[in-house]
Amino acid sequence: MTNSDLTSILFILLLLVGLAQLLGYLFVKLRQPKVVGEILAGVVLGPALVGRLPFASGLMEAVKHQDGILNFVYWLGLLLLMFLSGAETRQLFTREERREVGWLVIVGSGIPFVLGLIAGPWLVRPALAGPNGNPISLIIILAVGVAVTSVPVVSKIFADLKILHTRFARLVLGVAVLEDIVLWLALAVATALASKTALSPKVISYHLITTVIFFGLGLTIVPRIVKRINKSRFNVVAKHSPVGYAIAVLLGYCVVAGALGVSLVFAAFLAGFAVVHKKRRLFAEALDAIGKVSFAFFIPVYFAIVGLKLDLVRGLSLWMIAGFILGSCAVKILSVALAGRFAGFRGLDLINLAITANARGGPGIVLASVAFDAGIISPKFYTTLILAAVLTSQMAGAWLDYVLRRGWPLLTPAPAGDPAIASVEENRSAA
Repeated sequence: MTNSDLTSILFILLLLVGLAQLLGYLFVKLRQPKVVGEILAGVVLGPALVGRLPFASGLMEAVKHQDGILNFVYWLGLLLLMFLSGAETRQLFTREERREVGWLVIVGSGIPFVLGLIAGPWLVRPALAGPNGNPISLIIILAVGVAVTSVPVVSKIFADLKILHTRFARLVLGVAVLEDIVLWLALAVATALASKTALSPKVISYHLITTVIFFGLGLTIVPRIVKRINKSRFNVVAKHSPVGYAIAVLLGYCVVAGALGVSLVFAAFLAGFAVVHKKRRLFAEALDAIGKVSFAFFIPVYFAIVGLKLDLVRGLSLWMIAGFILGSCAVKILSVALAGRFAGFRGLDLINLAITANARGGPGIVLASVAFDAGIISPKFYTTLILAAVLTSQMAGAWLDYVLRRGWPLLTPAPAGDPAIASVEENRSAA
């Protein structure tokens, strides 16, 4: 790499991370999810806005010329995001309110996913498919897109509103964690089935079995083995360089997954799931250090490149966007409201739960980017999924902020004696 090439890539990264942080800060001040501003940074620097200006032609050429390095940074940001999400999954998972969480997961997420699978054969059209798309993969992507709920964005909204430790937040995040584990598996299967040629039964069977086994072992046996290695007195790397060891676990998972033909995205998620101990937060400082660097540079650049890939000129279908957003939101909101009724909630509780669980956020964006990079979906469907993730996250944040400012309870108090009780006053104090 010449000095000119290095200067070019550093300049592009400077623009991406600088504008992503600036717009992210502005969106936070506007009480909107930071991720929306980060994606908008890529849109601004992309062919839809700055790229259309005559003096920016050199920038667009530099982006194309440095595409390989930008893709590496993009994937590194995505892997770090999934790694930290997997680590956060263990911290957020709770045994409280099992009955309510069970209803919300089974009915609130199950109905949209099943309806997506059933209606998929009639809804899937050639306009949705990418070069590697096949009907089975497209139907799974459609079903996941309807059912998914965001853990990172929803938890960030809760933190910004100072309601992260309320009963309402624990219920929603508990549902999102359980739901995402199942939906990540479904997405892993969809990417495994993506092929440019006709699908061979042997190839399908191999990918399905390998993916399911990898996911199953990654959620059960392997984390226990990793925990023992973490605590071993012979593990000098973990003792003297916890950050290096945590990154080594991430890379190790990804290498094994790559050798088996399993998506690296899900390997990164499982690596984070394995690093965090259930009872004692091993490597807490190491994960905090990794998180600070990741959220300062790699993850904002990842989301900015997601925006950079959006083709709002040729890859925009207003009918597709309107149809998917309206249809998926209606199915998700009604399903969560029905699940809430079965769980014993009424009135405003149902509205709060349904609108919040409808936020697609980070997982919705990851779903779109993974499916697009695998060639499963078209640029138009990719843009549709990204915009759906952004708009539903904005809607959830704006609604919760409105409820709190009005002094309304997010959730009616739990029965007397319930250890998870969260009073109305707690919710009001966050406004």
